[in-house]
Amino acid sequence: MLKQGSVEALRGRVAPLEMSPDDFREVGHQLIDHIADFLGSLPARRLGPGKTPAQIRTVLGDASLPENGTPADKLLEEATNLMFDHSMFNGHPRFWGYITSSAAPIGALGDLLASTVNANVGGWALSPIQSEIEAQTVRWIAELLGYPSDCGGLLVSGGNAANFVGFLAARRKKLGADVRTKGVNISSTGQPRVYCSAETHTWIEKAADQFGIGTDSIRWIATHDSQKMDLAALRQQIEQDKTNGDTPFLVVGTAGSVGVGAVDDLPRIAALCREQDLWFHVDGAYGGFAACLPDAPPELKGLNEADSIAVDPHKWLYSALEAGCALVRDPQDLLDTFEYHPTYYKFEEEQAAEEAPINYHNYGPQNSRGFRALKVWLGLRQVGKNGYIRMISDDIQLSEHLYHLVEIHPNFEAFTQNLSITTFRYVPSNLATGSDETEEYLNTLNEKLLTELQNGGEAFVSNAVIGDTYLLRACIVNFRTALEDIEALPDIVSSIGSRVDAAIRSEYLKTQA
Repeated sequence: MLKQGSVEALRGRVAPLEMSPDDFREVGHQLIDHIADFLGSLPARRLGPGKTPAQIRTVLGDASLPENGTPADKLLEEATNLMFDHSMFNGHPRFWGYITSSAAPIGALGDLLASTVNANVGGWALSPIQSEIEAQTVRWIAELLGYPSDCGGLLVSGGNAANFVGFLAARRKKLGADVRTKGVNISSTGQPRVYCSAETHTWIEKAADQFGIGTDSIRWIATHDSQKMDLAALRQQIEQDKTNGDTPFLVVGTAGSVGVGAVDDLPRIAALCREQDLWFHVDGAYGGFAACLPDAPPELKGLNEADSIAVDPHKWLYSALEAGCALVRDPQDLLDTFEYHPTYYKFEEEQAAEEAPINYHNYGPQNSRGFRALKVWLGLRQVGKNGYIRMISDDIQLSEHLYHLVEIHPNFEAFTQNLSITTFRYVPSNLATGSDETEEYLNTLNEKLLTELQNGGEAFVSNAVIGDTYLLRACIVNFRTALEDIEALPDIVSSIGSRVDAAIRSEYLKTQA
């Protein structure tokens, strides 16, 4: 029974979170105006706030949870100022750090639309059009990569999650159905073995750790000087493990390594996996989408031979975070890996229909799922395949031009250029090189230079390490970057490098003497 007086209070209820259409329209228009102005101002802004964690926390304050609410217009105004004054802007034309792209404006609008409808894309009955748009998006991504369009797949949070899906599908397929009920039984199958290059992203360690294989199961295969996997070493390790009674089940090829953008010889790895009856997974989170280019390297074209692929639309499709995508050649492998039938889901009763719907909770680890696909779908429709070919090709050409600029500059040493990643280091022209002490100094100098560059707000690059050499690394996955931005970088870095070198060289070399 309702308490006395509650009936009238609940009749025609208006909750504190509700907004009238007119109120929503007013604050929404104001927010869109602010966002539009922000996007137009990006090139003139600093890339980041250049503040310490303590300074940022001071801006936010340490107040307790408020007892009462604040009007939405004031809150959005405050949040807008916080975002625009204290963020790192990966949408800035001179952001080339890590592998986070500028986000397409249409995707931001798509996220607003998706959040407004708020569909749960775990069951078709809860998300009919959303599920079909996701399925179409998966097919289009497969087509863009040259992968079979009848594959299975789904949108996930990013590269880690997409790679996890491939890992789990491989575990179920190659270690058997009992792995889902009994776990990994080393006493009967021997130690499961996973093979990847020494340049593989750390997702593989997380997967081996979290999914019962253990990180000791990973065989880190050496790379050539090109940072590509040594296939002779791979074959030798697989055969040795089989002789020792272990169970090899998965080989991971990399299509665009994090550090230098190296692409393993995917066709030859695929052939070896077929020969040895191993699951072939490709981590293409960064470089996979370059397979769409007419002049893509033949190593990358082997992507279409994989049993599973991970790609990140929030990298080289310029989608807003979060948007990863897992593709698996045989959709049944996803169902065999993830499908369960709890009594509280009525969705499975629909499977008897002539045209069975897709219930995505059966194809991946999530039950409740947001509508990530909309922003990707909108981008694919806005520019089409040719638009992405043009933008990805532009990014690569800009990276190649940067390599040329640092190669001819007297204060730089160019190291690598793969896909859209260029690595180099600052080397003062008046510094005698060649000794171990000098190499140690150059590592220290470039590390301090990078910190100054990132805090300075003029441009943002990250780092790579090849052997014992610390390098600056520019990764261009940014449709806002133009030639003049690339041509400005050497002088910016050289100026900072000269200042840092003058401040630390004599003291550093004195302490090493």
